[in-house]
Amino acid sequence: MKLLAVETATEACSAALYLDGEVIERYQVSPRDHAQLILPMVDGLMREAGLKLADLDALAFGCGPGSFTGVRIATGVIHGIALGGDLPVVPVSTLAAVAQEFFDRNGDRCGTAFTAMDARMGEIYFAVYRRDVSGFAELIGEEKVTPAESIVFQDVSGAGIGTGWGPYRDVLADKLAGRVDLIETDNLPRAGAVVRLGARGYAQGLAVDVEHAQPVYLRNKVAKKESER
Repeated sequence: MKLLAVETATEACSAALYLDGEVIERYQVSPRDHAQLILPMVDGLMREAGLKLADLDALAFGCGPGSFTGVRIATGVIHGIALGGDLPVVPVSTLAAVAQEFFDRNGDRCGTAFTAMDARMGEIYFAVYRRDVSGFAELIGEEKVTPAESIVFQDVSGAGIGTGWGPYRDVLADKLAGRVDLIETDNLPRAGAVVRLGARGYAQGLAVDVEHAQPVYLRNKVAKKESER
C-alpha cells in the first residue's frame, strides 16, 4: 500500500509517504509559508521514493479543524493531486493526528489523550482519543469547538496534549480534577501521523472521491467575531 499525505492546518507544514508500512516525512514549522513549502515537500518525497502518481493507491490530508487558511491549503493541494492522478482520498482529523503522534511516541505508557488545540477567540478544538489494540487513535465521543471552561470530560485518566493546553492549562487541569497524568503543549499535527491514519482508513474502505473530501472547521461561522459567539 502506498499513500501520500499533506498537513497544513497549524503552524506546521508537512508531507509524508506511507510505503507498505514505512513512513517518510518532510516537516517544517513556518506559519506563513505553507503555500510555498507544501508542493516542494511533496515533489521531494515522490522523487526520493522514485514514485509517480500512478504508483499511489490513495491520498490523505489533514482536513481540520485548524486555521481557515491552513485547512484550505491542504484541501486545495490534495484536490489537485487527486484530480491529476484519479486517486481516492481519506480525510483525517487534525485532532486525531495530534493524538496519533503522541501515541506513536509513547507506546503503551499512556492510552488516553485529552487533545486540545487553540482555536483563538477564547475557544479550543477538543476531543478525547484512546489508543486502540492496534495502536491507532480512536475517538471517544465527538470533536467540538468550545470555551475551555465548558468542557465535559469522560471519567477516565490520561494525558493533556496540544496547543490548547498552553493558554488554558489551569482551566483544563481544574476541570479534570486530578485525572491528568502528564501535559504536553507543543503537539502539532504531522503528516506522518495523517498518512498512518489514512492508510488504516483506506484499508477499512473509508476513502472517498475527491468531491467528498471536504474541510472540517467545527465552527459554523469560521470568520465570526468575538461579539458574535
